[in-house]
Amino acid sequence: MTVEQMVKVAYDAIDDKLGQDISIINIGQVSSLCDYFIIATASSSRQVKAIADSVQDAFTEQGIEPRAKEGYDTQTWILLDYGDIIVHVFDEENREFYNLEKLWKDAPYVDIDTLN
Repeated sequence: MTVEQMVKVAYDAIDDKLGQDISIINIGQVSSLCDYFIIATASSSRQVKAIADSVQDAFTEQGIEPRAKEGYDTQTWILLDYGDIIVHVFDEENREFYNLEKLWKDAPYVDIDTLN
């Protein structure tokens, strides 16, 4: 599976659970941390968990497990590290507070429809 296909799998899993404000940032252009951040907002801690579970389930179906996962205890910001992509699912308050888009402002945004 290509990195771009992984991004689409994550995006679709987030969208399926009604994740809001989904951003795809190509941080590979400015950092060696990974290729893409996928950032989404959920309206409640319950939805944060549901979205993260949906992403994990979609990747598990493809035989891919996360290298690391953080935040399941608080369910305000769950991070799923798949190596080439890192998925961040925030509640509204924490997304605004941490503002990853501002932190990675030099990295270009990617439109899901333009990925191969």
